[in-house]
Amino acid sequence: MALYAMGDLHLSFGTDKPMDSFGAVWKNHPKKIEKYWRKLIKDEDTIVLTGDHSWGKKLSECMADFEFIEGLPGRKIMLRGNHDMFWDAKKTEKLNQEFKGRLFFLQNNYAVYGDYALVGSKGRCYEGKESRKHFLKIRERELERLRTSFELARAAGYERFLMFLHYPPTSIGEAWSPFTRMAEEYGAEQVIYSHCHGEARYYDSFHGDVNGVFYRLVSGDFLKFRPERIL
Repeated sequence: MALYAMGDLHLSFGTDKPMDSFGAVWKNHPKKIEKYWRKLIKDEDTIVLTGDHSWGKKLSECMADFEFIEGLPGRKIMLRGNHDMFWDAKKTEKLNQEFKGRLFFLQNNYAVYGDYALVGSKGRCYEGKESRKHFLKIRERELERLRTSFELARAAGYERFLMFLHYPPTSIGEAWSPFTRMAEEYGAEQVIYSHCHGEARYYDSFHGDVNGVFYRLVSGDFLKFRPERIL
């Protein structure tokens, strides 16, 4: 039984949004996803998908993408990404009821892997596309959601944590952020994130050990669509 992670599948079986224009690595990328997923992941394994699952804007437009994911081996845990427009943040529990036994949506809750609690939120980093005031408002909301996950898990008796984000944990050039501080506060062993695309962006944030926390980038294109083994 192993734990894997990968983000940014950007599937579009129910919409017309091919990814080929974003570089050769994206050519026929659903076939690559399926090939390496089936090669690495067994039915007893767990995989956390760190956001941007589907280009569908409504749940009905995502169903073919979700059927693709459901048809692959393993237990699937879904994190919310910036392109996951189908996911109303206030209706996470409704999604978990609808997809019970097939997909688990991670937000304002936690999942369990062995003696670890898996916690997460979309997160937020500053990319210069919004006002600083708006960025800080959204970041605070995501921090509250993340703290809710940690506190629920800790109240249930969990002491070991893995923290998942969609956005990188720091904005470009930052030596720390409220997200990295929260990881350290709760003793998260690893922080796993995605969202960064292209050679020029893969190293915008932390990789490896920083202040006792191990950081991993798991964007699909960075991994060449081979799921990353976390534990």
